[in-house]
Amino acid sequence: MERKVILYIATSLDGYIASPDDNLDFLSVVEQEGEDYGYTQFTETVDTVIVGRKTYDKVLSMGFDFPHNDKESYIITRTPKRATGKVQFYTEDIKTLILKLKEQEGKNIFVDGGAEVVNLLLRDNLIDEFCISIIPVLLGNGIRLFQDNRPALPLKFVRSETFKSGLVQVWYKKA
Repeated sequence: MERKVILYIATSLDGYIASPDDNLDFLSVVEQEGEDYGYTQFTETVDTVIVGRKTYDKVLSMGFDFPHNDKESYIITRTPKRATGKVQFYTEDIKTLILKLKEQEGKNIFVDGGAEVVNLLLRDNLIDEFCISIIPVLLGNGIRLFQDNRPALPLKFVRSETFKSGLVQVWYKKA
């Protein structure tokens, strides 16, 4: 079975993944004890994580350990850095990495952000499925999930789920 590249990410209703200063406080709008919106179940289906360096740094700056230390992780960066456990800092062409990973045996590949990485992958049509959690807030400004000047990509609806918090999760795959 072929490995899929899956974008699993949250965005405001108006399409921002962070405020202009990289603030993620808007995510707390939907925090509910015991509710992870299928995240744990999803992460069991992946063994590889792709994340941009800014997103990686943001997680660490919030006082958290990198949550994917148990998975092969590639931090996409322009600055070479020594690997730490399963976390590798990748400075080469991301398309080459994705194509190499898809040739290997394994579970799916999780794209965890940020916007630069997502849009690089979209330009080369490398994302197979999308799981987008829509947070019920309008930020008005910030870091847009989907940037301009990328090819159109027809998608096929897979499913959606609504939660008491107002979060709506939508799943699509390439048509």
